[in-house]
Amino acid sequence: MPSFDEVLKEAGEFGRFQKRVFFLLSQTGITFSSLFASVVFLGRAPDNFWCRIPGAAELSERCGWTLEDERNFTVLPLHLGNESVSGECKRLDVTWDTSASCTSPLARYGNHSSGNLPLATCHDNWVYEQPHSSIISEYDLVCGNAWMLDLSQAILNLGFLAGAFILGYAADRYGRILIYLLSCLGVGICGIIVAFSPNFTVFLIFRFLQGVFGKGTWMTCYVLVTEIVGSDQRIVGIVIQIFFTLGIIILPGIAYLIPTWQGIQLAISLPNFLFLLYYWVVPESPRWLLTRKKGEKALKIMRNIAKHNGKFLSPHYSEITISNEEVSNPSFLDLVRTPQMRRNTLILMYAWFTSALIYQGLVMRLGIIGGNLYLDFFISGAVELPAAFLIIVTIDRVGRRLPFATSNIVASIACLITAFLPEDIPWLKTTVATLGRLSITIAFEVVYLVNSELYPTTLRNFGVSLCSSLCDLGGIIAPFLLFRLAAIWLELPLIIFSILAAICGLLVLLLPETRGISLPETVEDVEQLPSHFGKCGKKQKYRDTNSYI
Repeated sequence: MPSFDEVLKEAGEFGRFQKRVFFLLSQTGITFSSLFASVVFLGRAPDNFWCRIPGAAELSERCGWTLEDERNFTVLPLHLGNESVSGECKRLDVTWDTSASCTSPLARYGNHSSGNLPLATCHDNWVYEQPHSSIISEYDLVCGNAWMLDLSQAILNLGFLAGAFILGYAADRYGRILIYLLSCLGVGICGIIVAFSPNFTVFLIFRFLQGVFGKGTWMTCYVLVTEIVGSDQRIVGIVIQIFFTLGIIILPGIAYLIPTWQGIQLAISLPNFLFLLYYWVVPESPRWLLTRKKGEKALKIMRNIAKHNGKFLSPHYSEITISNEEVSNPSFLDLVRTPQMRRNTLILMYAWFTSALIYQGLVMRLGIIGGNLYLDFFISGAVELPAAFLIIVTIDRVGRRLPFATSNIVASIACLITAFLPEDIPWLKTTVATLGRLSITIAFEVVYLVNSELYPTTLRNFGVSLCSSLCDLGGIIAPFLLFRLAAIWLELPLIIFSILAAICGLLVLLLPETRGISLPETVEDVEQLPSHFGKCGKKQKYRDTNSYI
């Protein structure tokens, strides 16, 4: 009986069929990255807003004031009395009634100058020039409520975290394509509800659920792509990251063209319904079918792949072998029960956490250093494009570990240098910061590939899900760490990023090299990786199997 890799080689490791499936599933990266970074534009700061004095709405209607008139009567006197008070979080502690003058509503307080009038903290009743431009103006996430914007991003990442566990487990038990399609449906439905949420609580609930399903789409499409190609073609796991970057690049254009946050939310959510059409063109992973003892279905799919690739499978094939390992419902203990699996799991979890924390921190840092938000975000996304090409050029020549470690070390050095560069040479500071962003992007993309290559088929989706869940934990922590530390010293977060990246760069050197090997099929295969891997990265054979690893 032939092994799966032998049958795949005969059917075509990256033929027309795999290229079509790869292109279709890669579109998921665009929608997922748009969801991932959407808070930057959904929560953009309103240009002008102020706290409305009680009774001002009625007086404004009676007097026929414009918003500009109302602002002049309420904010300017406050600002003249105390230049440090802008009128956004403080208001005059007065109340206007129908007896107030339309031309001088503060005249009744003539015994007091504007500077002597009492002030009150504003808790609600803000006025925005563009009330539906962002969730900040929609749900009053300003002043004392400003932290709720960070909460909305943390809730999304919490959804990613839950999705990694729940849907990762489900994909290993019920199949990759089924969970992928259900996740696409969930993202679309939850995205619509988010756009029309009547209050911030409903917004948070369905943003969490959109995160759960969003993680399901990205995770399962990635695993599907890596499982239907040969070992020499798993670089597609890196190429698919280009589509994630394309989503980052496209997002500011969408936000620039659509003036309301609801429109942006719908624009990044509705395309997920189109992915439901993949039911008719993307098959289940034959590797997964074999692990569930569904060899006939797997062989039927392999014959279909061969047909589309212009190849022909021997009619004598009646069964494909993949492993002698009994299939069971995966658990965390399966990932740490043996020495090599335990080491891989712990290092990969830290690598995911570090990459996500630094990556999201550097992205959100753009919002606190000033500049044109749309242009800066576009440039920061474009900077990521060379990352995938650099990986493609180097990863099959020098392996995975060296680029993985080097990118983390370079990111560490770049963050450290950026923190101490003077502000009067902005071009140099920007250049070094860009190098750091490029380097951590490389590290982020390599960890996707390495993670999927270091787990056996029966545990692959669960292993990727569990380890990548630390990515979501990093995403939950990132906004709070960035803004709290930046309040102490703007560059302090960069120091923390530098330390974390340096540690990660050293740890990943302890991982086994996976260049040029077939995906491991059993835990025993993973345990044998270090001792059966040649220094030159050439394919080696296990003593007890006929398949390459």
